[in-house]
Amino acid sequence: MEANIAIPSDGKNTWSGGGVRPFGASYGKMMMWFFIVSDALTFSGFLAAYGLTRFKFIDSWPIADEVFTHIPFIHGEFPMYYVAFMTFVLIFSSVTMVLAVDAGHKMQKNKVAWYMFATIIGGLIFVGSQAWEWNTFINGSYGAVKTTDGKVLQFVKDGHQIALSDFVVGERTDGRVTHTRKNGLWFESGKDVPQYSVAQVMASYEANPAIQIRSEQINLEEKQKVILSREKGLEELAKANRVVEGANLIENEYGNTIFADFFFFITGFHGFHVFSGIVINIIIFFNVILGTYEKRGHYEMVEKVGLYWHFVDLVWVFVFTFFYLV
Repeated sequence: MEANIAIPSDGKNTWSGGGVRPFGASYGKMMMWFFIVSDALTFSGFLAAYGLTRFKFIDSWPIADEVFTHIPFIHGEFPMYYVAFMTFVLIFSSVTMVLAVDAGHKMQKNKVAWYMFATIIGGLIFVGSQAWEWNTFINGSYGAVKTTDGKVLQFVKDGHQIALSDFVVGERTDGRVTHTRKNGLWFESGKDVPQYSVAQVMASYEANPAIQIRSEQINLEEKQKVILSREKGLEELAKANRVVEGANLIENEYGNTIFADFFFFITGFHGFHVFSGIVINIIIFFNVILGTYEKRGHYEMVEKVGLYWHFVDLVWVFVFTFFYLV
């Protein structure tokens, strides 16, 4: 009868059980691959749910080119420009991470430090840009009204969407104001009070024949939202019960509310991964500066965190494709 004898670890090989190294990988790298595979399945589930939901509401889903049109400190319509910049920065940070890993294989401490530093800067730019994009998305760009049957109505002039501030005049007639420390507490809970009331919007629409209403419904052949006639617009506007400014988990001036729910959840989940990667990279960066890996005789830790960073970048390519391009 034969017995299996386990060869004890010699301190250089974490794997026991005969010293077999699956795929020739170290224990640390193998565990990182396990994590990446499990996390990839999680993201796949989220994106699959997004795809199925979008297909279900394909005729009322917000058009990305009309939602993500802003660039910091610059006024105008620049659809997808800043998102493309964010994507470029994140992908370029993968390049610097590759260079850091390569320098580690060559035991070039200074180069590893500089490339790690560049990777961290790229990650910070991306996370900061994503925070700015969230803020812009939440605050809104134009404003809209929501009807009793859940439809979102936007306003256009000469075929282009305009903000409520571009045509709404007069003062609120319902006496409601947003609570601040200056005006005293007159309600303890409830939704924020929009800048304009429904009555103001209706009166301004009726007084300006150049304004038309655009529904959230999309003409799938032209890939544009349907613009209603003045008469039909007035009929739909009569059902309005709330002015919507920006987007949150309950309502969304851009169209279907579920779009905002998925946007916050998926991009937020990815942003948390990027932020976690930045923190880990900073720790590794200081270890490189202190010469920790020089003393160990290898930079495998840089390689392991590099695997995670490349995974995060790859996931963003899919998120970018699903949310912004398709």
